[in-house]
Amino acid sequence: QVQLVESGGGLVQAGESLRLSCAASGRIVGSYGMGWFRQTPNKEREFVAGIRWHDGTTDYEDSVKGRFRISRDYPANTVYLQMNSLKPDDTAVYYCNAGSSLYDVRWSTPLFSWGQGTQVTVSS
Repeated sequence: QVQLVESGGGLVQAGESLRLSCAASGRIVGSYGMGWFRQTPNKEREFVAGIRWHDGTTDYEDSVKGRFRISRDYPANTVYLQMNSLKPDDTAVYYCNAGSSLYDVRWSTPLFSWGQGTQVTVSS
């Protein structure tokens, strides 16, 4: 079972940037999609961005397009989320996980157990 550890969250002002990291303890199969998700109290966890592990193809939720960028470090088994022009609505706990494909990371049950997540708070 792959374990996922998220880091990089913090408190920032609107318009500022943060870079999140997700380190995976085990091997990520090339066909997998890796993704970032976020959750606020009383809301379901939602998809934010995904990346196909072997070729870097990406997918974004509409509200973050043009502001967030997902990337991966293949040898380091790490996925990043660069978040620019942050808004108060981006405040949430951010998690990463995987799917059997880039499509599945967004639309299907995740492959691994959820980690602790990392808190992102954006003040206005």
